[in-house]
Amino acid sequence: MSRRPDNATAIFEAQRPRLLRLAYRMLGSVSEAEDVVQDAWLRWQRYDRTDIQSPPAFLSRVVTRLCLDAMKSARARRETYFGTWLPDPIAEAPDEAEHDDDLTLTLMMALERLSPLERATFLLHDVFGVGLDEVASTLGREPPAVRQLAVRARKHVQETRPRFPVASDEGERIAAAFFDATRQGGVQALSRLLAKDVVLQSDGGGKVLASRNPIFGLARVLRLYRGITRKYGAVSLSSFRPLRIDGLPGYISRERDVVQTTALEIENGLITRIYITRNPDKLERIRTLLDAAPSTPH
Repeated sequence: MSRRPDNATAIFEAQRPRLLRLAYRMLGSVSEAEDVVQDAWLRWQRYDRTDIQSPPAFLSRVVTRLCLDAMKSARARRETYFGTWLPDPIAEAPDEAEHDDDLTLTLMMALERLSPLERATFLLHDVFGVGLDEVASTLGREPPAVRQLAVRARKHVQETRPRFPVASDEGERIAAAFFDATRQGGVQALSRLLAKDVVLQSDGGGKVLASRNPIFGLARVLRLYRGITRKYGAVSLSSFRPLRIDGLPGYISRERDVVQTTALEIENGLITRIYITRNPDKLERIRTLLDAAPSTPH
């Protein structure tokens, strides 16, 4: 009697969204995550699935190991990346945002400072709920060593986790006010929105104008926007759409013919981190979100 088909395609497709989230959290690149998941699909098709008791666990293991391999070349590329590197922005409308995990863009940047094994351990165990014994099997390490990896990673990430996440409507209001202040050159209005220790990071990838290094402190950030307004003038017409960018309040906009996303970390009603992505390669998938956005007059 022949064995019933295991419906490999349906099993994999049911897991694809979760696998893409895992790969993206590991790599910070949508295109690289898609490549990894496609590779996992090809391996899944070729693999003898007779003895696989848990397809989700098996596929997570395959994707994690592929990501660890991919991270070697990805980190080498980032060492030669022009200016600040930011993860590809994942954008959702504020009222449609799905909170599959609480990893904001700020925490994604904290993950960049972990070793690949620490990052994999934290994501698998703390974010995706995989047991430590299964994580140890995935990574080819002994459970006690993996527990130490988890402790180190968790300690580092918790140092950057906001104590009081901003409410969605409050974040949207502050993001809109920030957009208006920067567009109109309102330095006084801008100063009321920013924390004294605010940090601005901008990713242009060497393809469009962007600050090559992070800008630290209120005075320097205000000087930047004052200089932009002095050189280019206020933006007379622009497109704007509020979004959640990797879990943070923000927006996508077109200003001076350049599309960009802006994500804001907010604490106690003030902006503490500004993440601006202008690299056109990272915006290909979401720039269509501006198509339905109204133009905003000065």
